Formats: sequence, structure tokens, C-alpha cells
Amino acid sequence: MKHMELHIIQSVPVACLNRDDLNSPKTAIFGGVQRARVSSQSWKRAIREMAKEISPQYFKGERTRLMFDPLFKEMVAVGLDRAEAEEGAKKIVEALVKIDPKSTDKVKSTTLYFMSPLELQSLARAYAETKNEKKAIKIVDSKSLKDAADISIFGRMVANDHSLTVEAAAMFSHALSTHKVDNEIDFFAAVDDLQPKDESGAGMTSTLEFNSATYYRFAALNLDMLADEEHLSSLTQEERQNVVRTFLEATIKAIPSARKNTMNGNTFPVYVLGIVREKGHPIQLINAFENPIRSSQGYAFKSVELLQSEYSKITKTWEVEAVFKEAIPDIKFGEFIDGMVQYVI
Repeated sequence: MKHMELHIIQSVPVACLNRDDLNSPKTAIFGGVQRARVSSQSWKRAIREMAKEISPQYFKGERTRLMFDPLFKEMVAVGLDRAEAEEGAKKIVEALVKIDPKSTDKVKSTTLYFMSPLELQSLARAYAETKNEKKAIKIVDSKSLKDAADISIFGRMVANDHSLTVEAAAMFSHALSTHKVDNEIDFFAAVDDLQPKDESGAGMTSTLEFNSATYYRFAALNLDMLADEEHLSSLTQEERQNVVRTFLEATIKAIPSARKNTMNGNTFPVYVLGIVREKGHPIQLINAFENPIRSSQGYAFKSVELLQSEYSKITKTWEVEAVFKEAIPDIKFGEFIDGMVQYVI
């Protein structure tokens, strides 16, 4: 497959980018030690939100259990009366993702559905023309998703109708620290502003966990898949290039927003290696850090050094060829993006 890869080294200060069920920063054991971890789902959410901000005309996908309301409005917009629109919207939601019988205040589905505004318009028009839910559902194709490149890039799964399932053109790994990390505990106290002066003590005390780490992040994009009929073939090459440009920028710059006001972890990567290959499959370079870095002088510089060494070793040993290989900060961000985007088909 023709694909592009991003290998990113990024240092994040005191933060809790991604929490587990106990409200602790997520971790994983790799190379025999505990690492800081941020799930791919968490980082993808941040990337989708930034992509929507950069190119709202291409990234209009919404993942929701509340599909009924916008679909109902589209049904009314194409001329159905309210009773017909309600009936049609419920039929389609039930067929796609099942209506949750426990929902009382609003019609909700049992699972999330990744939808596109144009897709909902197409469903409404088809239902209005045929009054047949099966035909209405089947009309959804790549042309109905051209306003939601995020669905093509990140994929969606529809259990009740596999013809609507879209395989993700992008691949992500969980971000792992390049070194051992132990979560720490922050004790904090909040002052009661109206507390009488003759009373002492805090209005509230509590604790929360955090860590800090230098992460290795990996993402890849299947360019062949992105241009096929199941994805974005209905776009022009220039439009697909704009989609990929946005994807690259958002993937490099976005960061999960957890505790962004109390533990702002926003940073730019210290190093981004971009690779484009004409064939083969994406290969992440995490094994550069299987032996965790041990340092009292920081981790970023050594992480970059090991990443470069691992890439060199893989290309020589396995004879992996690339048609593009550049890195930030060796070249400027704009030059880097332009260099990669030229390979979009």
C-alpha cells in the first residue's frame, strides 16, 4: 500500500492527558517497566476536533447517540410532515443502531453512530421519495460522506448494517513514554473566600494524580485506501490533498484536552519524522525504546537519537525503501507538510 507515516517525539510537563477508571493517568508495561500511556482514542479525539477547526468544510462528522433529532429535522426540511418525519427518523435509527428503550427525554440510540450532515440529507431525501427504510439506508455511499473526511480517515463500525461500515484509512498507536514513569500525587487545598477571618483551614482539600513524560507517538495514513470508492474517491486530488494536509497538521499539533485549565500540557513535538512509502505496511519505531531511557539530563535529545538509529537499522536490515523522508525541525513545518502532501493520489 502507498502510505505515509509520522513518528513523533513530544515532551509533556505535569499533566493527566488520559485517565483510567480510577481517575489516574493511564500506564502500560513495556520493556519491563511502567510507561506513561495515552490511548490512541484519546489523541484521535483531539485530532478530530482540531481538524474540524482547521477545515470545517471537510471534517463535519459527528459521533453521537442523538442521531434522531438532526435526522428528523432533515426529514421535515425535505417536505415530510412532522408525523411522517418522526416515523421515518425512528425507523432509520432503529435499523442502524437500535433505539435505546431506556431513553425517555430524547430518542437515543443504544450505541454511537458516526454521521455526516450530507449523509443525513441523503437519507431524508431517499426516505421522502421511497418511504422505504431499506432503500433509504442503502443509498449511503462515499458520495454521501464527502463532507466528513473524518469518517473515512478514522472509520466507523455499524453492526446492524455492515455495508455502512467504513474501514479507517488512518492507523494510530497508543503513545508511550520512552522511559520509566511513576504517577505522582498532587495534594491541593482550596480557600473559601467567604470564610470568617477568625476561622482557619481550607474550604476543601483533595488529591489527584499526574505524571510527566517524553512520548513516542505514531500515526500512519493509507493513501491508496483514502482514494478508493469506499472513501474519498468522489473528491478531486486537490481536495484529498487538502484533507491530508489538515490531517497531518492536526495529528502533529493536537493534544488531549484533559485538565487543560489546571495542568495545561500543551506543547509542540520536539521532533517529527515523516515517511512516505510506495508499498509495504506502516512500521512503528517503538522498539527504539524497548530498553527504557535512563537519564537525569532529560529524555528528548536521547529519544530523537534512538529513533533515528532505529529507523536507520530497520531500513538497512529489512531493505525498506521510502520515496520521502524529512524531519522537523530539520525543515520548517510548512515545507514538511508540502513535501508529504505531494504524494497524495
